[in-house]
Amino acid sequence: MADSRPQVLLSFAASLDGCLDDASPNRLLLSNAADFDRVDATRAECDAILVGAGTVRADNPRLLVRSAERRDERVSLGLTPSPLRVVLGGSRGIDPTAAVLTEPGAETVVYEGRRALPGVLADLSERGVRRLMVEGGSAVLTEFLAADLVDEIQLAYAPFLIGDAAAPRAFGLPGAASFPQSPQRRMLLAESRSLGDVLYARYLVRRSDSDEELLRLTIELSRSCPPVLNAYAVGAIIVAEDGTILSTGYSREPLYGLGDPAKNHAEEVAIAKLDAADPRLRTATLYTSLEPCSPRASRPLSCTDHILAAGIPRVVLAYREPALLAVCDGAERLRTAGVEVVELPEFAPAVREVNRKVLAQG
Repeated sequence: MADSRPQVLLSFAASLDGCLDDASPNRLLLSNAADFDRVDATRAECDAILVGAGTVRADNPRLLVRSAERRDERVSLGLTPSPLRVVLGGSRGIDPTAAVLTEPGAETVVYEGRRALPGVLADLSERGVRRLMVEGGSAVLTEFLAADLVDEIQLAYAPFLIGDAAAPRAFGLPGAASFPQSPQRRMLLAESRSLGDVLYARYLVRRSDSDEELLRLTIELSRSCPPVLNAYAVGAIIVAEDGTILSTGYSREPLYGLGDPAKNHAEEVAIAKLDAADPRLRTATLYTSLEPCSPRASRPLSCTDHILAAGIPRVVLAYREPALLAVCDGAERLRTAGVEVVELPEFAPAVREVNRKVLAQG
């Protein structure tokens, strides 16, 4: 992702046959209370929420953070109670009495007419938007994906089908757009879980094999970590020499067999998912958003120990762990053992942003 634009995530719910709604005049609720709360938590973590004028006309959304606790937390961080609201006005414009314009709690920016998306994103970046949540509708979702301007997709599948050709689909009609997210450029599954009868999945878009791109993905992967106040959110990816992603892991990922999942570390999870005899490990690179732990109090082996035992010869990391929760010398131990350790500290601010609540405890 270039620094000149915000990170873009698409968020939507769909039926199993890919519809955003049915064809009736009343809005169809595709999600449930647990998923609505997940969406609300994601809204609270973003700097802006964007929809198209069609969504405003059809649903009249407020685009506000619903939870009072999350609004208060944003205010405590010096932010507005809810993220900036953004509307792509289109040719028909929007009703001046629409909730996004009149409901208090957040400012609203409307881009009238047909504005090219790169220009919209550049303007939002100048307004301080680093993470943009795009909530629809179909034309907007399709346009962002077709322009290769999406970094993440969060979707919830409802346990039923619409079966109506007139119903709006998530990404337009088949063949209506050419998408760069293709079988030749697969996305990375960062998280999947059930929320009642709804299936939630989170995908990250990978654009290259560079160290910078793969390290960026570990930081975004770390957003999947169950939040706690006394442990970091960390993401890890193991990549084969030919660029194949072998495994991923994130802190507190519910991989059983290691012990209490609440104590799982990203690097040990990623390594545990692989066969220790896999020869690709001997030429692989492990990317991690935080320096691998060493020493470790919660388990006999630290993540540094696991990396050395796996024979991984190269580690790329974003942020050296501060002496806040533990004394950590993972990078030094790895280098002493002959592992190539590459540090890209330009990504450290993004790691600190994800872990701002933990770092604030210090």
